[in-house]
Amino acid sequence: MQDVIEIKSQAKRNVIVSVLLGLVGLCLASISFSALPKSLYLIGIFLTSVSLVALLIGWFKYREPQFSFLLSRTSIFYKHRHGHWQLDWENIQRVDVPKVSHGLESTPLDMVAIKIKDYSVFLKEVSPRLMTNILMEQRPLLFHDMPSSKECASGACHSDDMLEHDYFKDSNGLEYKGIQAMFANRMTKLRARLGYDIFVAGSELDRPEQEFVDLLRQCQQRVLTTA
Repeated sequence: MQDVIEIKSQAKRNVIVSVLLGLVGLCLASISFSALPKSLYLIGIFLTSVSLVALLIGWFKYREPQFSFLLSRTSIFYKHRHGHWQLDWENIQRVDVPKVSHGLESTPLDMVAIKIKDYSVFLKEVSPRLMTNILMEQRPLLFHDMPSSKECASGACHSDDMLEHDYFKDSNGLEYKGIQAMFANRMTKLRARLGYDIFVAGSELDRPEQEFVDLLRQCQQRVLTTA
């Protein structure tokens, strides 16, 4: 295993292409405004709008970290524009592509999921800003396996299910409050429904989800067998 394996997010790709397309589009738009009759100004307006969108996309791509994952001999380090988290190989119980049930069929999600062993160790390695972002972005995961209408006659349990309590006590007896507690309660809820605690979108990887899962498994096995 290499000292550090670097994984680049798909969202980081084609930054220069997006910026160049935006700049070229703005040049063409300015030319169209000066060369075309006023009756065709809509062409220039359209080119300007598309160019600004391309520049905006390029800006958002530029803001993304150079690498989304750094896999070292000791841990997984995840980088996001809102923060980071770190997870030791010894603290991983399972990693896989999560699946949801639709009747008798199981459908894989475009994500990689990790089930961890000890919350207390992991919670120390997650930046508060990233916790807040994950609570917001991954809220749609809560809609999987929600209580049915028969089990929730009033419908109130659905809205309550979107909220996380700001108090949490882990298996070691440690108490958490605030954003850490809300994040821990969310992990507990997702584990009960989907079987995992941490979820990463496939768009943040440089390869298909299953290939990344296989890579993580291989790295963990090599680290644990050589420890």
